[in-house]
Amino acid sequence: MSRITTKDDVDRIIEQWARERPDLETPAMAVFGRIYRLARIVGDRQEAVYAQFGLNRGEFDVLATLRRSGAPFQLSPKALCASLMLSSGGMTGRLDRLERAGLVTRSPDPTDRRGLVITLTDRGRELVDEAVAAGLALQREILERLPPDSRAQLADLLRDLLAAATVEPNR
Repeated sequence: MSRITTKDDVDRIIEQWARERPDLETPAMAVFGRIYRLARIVGDRQEAVYAQFGLNRGEFDVLATLRRSGAPFQLSPKALCASLMLSSGGMTGRLDRLERAGLVTRSPDPTDRRGLVITLTDRGRELVDEAVAAGLALQREILERLPPDSRAQLADLLRDLLAAATVEPNR
């Protein structure tokens, strides 16, 4: 398969740095510049898909986390915060909106008198099932522009890069 493009905006940025600061080593910029741009472009398109279901990305993430937790589709707010790397204040706003929309319920935790349990409603489950399918269709459409071997290789390389990024640097 031929290349989709031979030169992109990241190449032009690297050329500008090479001209202005030839002392800089920019190979990492070629990778991370594209990762940042890809995340932004696809993220914006995903957001538009979720908006068709009346959801923003953050709300979708809460519903999807509850859905993939399995029956009975409930978690504590603390577990949701940990899974989504969110503060309790940020989670409260999301839960308020989702509860008003009838997509989740809050109830006392039967195992902890001080705690709550967030449960996905039937309506919430139906909505997130539709939204996740639509989001995956968009992702699949984008990935199918690459050959199958490249898709698998890209997934493996990104897994390795993600693992490398989570290791604390020696300072």
